[in-house]
Amino acid sequence: MSINDRNNWFQCNRLTLNYGKTHFLQFLTKKQNEMQHQIVTSNSVMTNINSTKFLGLIIDNTLSWKNHITEITPKLNKACYVIRTVTFLKSPELLRMVYFSYFHSIMSYGIIFWVNSHHSVNIFKIQKWIIRIITNSIRYDTCRPLFKQLRILPLPSQYIFSILIFVVTNKKLFQLNSQVHNIHTRNNDNLHLLSTGLTLVQKEVAYSGCKIYNHLPSQIKEISNNIALFKTTLKKFLLQYIFYSIDEYYQQNCNDYDYQCSMYR
Repeated sequence: MSINDRNNWFQCNRLTLNYGKTHFLQFLTKKQNEMQHQIVTSNSVMTNINSTKFLGLIIDNTLSWKNHITEITPKLNKACYVIRTVTFLKSPELLRMVYFSYFHSIMSYGIIFWVNSHHSVNIFKIQKWIIRIITNSIRYDTCRPLFKQLRILPLPSQYIFSILIFVVTNKKLFQLNSQVHNIHTRNNDNLHLLSTGLTLVQKEVAYSGCKIYNHLPSQIKEISNNIALFKTTLKKFLLQYIFYSIDEYYQQNCNDYDYQCSMYR
């Protein structure tokens, strides 16, 4: 929608747009240079900005998510401090509840958008630090068994969980391979993955969501229409493997997953 269309919509609905608080942002790849554009409307010039806050997420013009991660880092460090001050409770279950109240709610917000940024490794380091605090572990202890012990997903696994929940609750936004072509293959029930060589596109939600969904064990994909069961089963699957990266997930032969066995754990 052009700015003139927006102006007409506001006027028709007897609304006024505050041009002093209205900006525009150019989305660029790393190889693109910013174009010198001016948007003039109602005798006002809109400011071209490099980042903006939208629904609690700080979006920058290259979608690096650096500013957003910088914004939430001190909040997560503060959550670590809060949990450290209540470690006298000595109960991992109580500390786990504090973790989900103070830390997880911040870490998981908008995770499907920003976790593919290479800056997210800093958030993962803070998460491992807080897991060691909860379990009273020393600095160099590996956190994999601690995550499993506390039934908490590490950042990359939480991303996989969140993006898959988004995919299965919004299946109408995606196409199956069987809807794109009539050739019968074993991948007919997989989501159709568009062909692209652009890294920025490969990191975005729709592309990553399709690719991650297609790699799921077939037994879990088969129950994706039952959201409650899908969530429970997916969580057990991710807690079994404790993926520390998306690459680990893709390297895992998910056909080895014993769905029937996991139902009784």
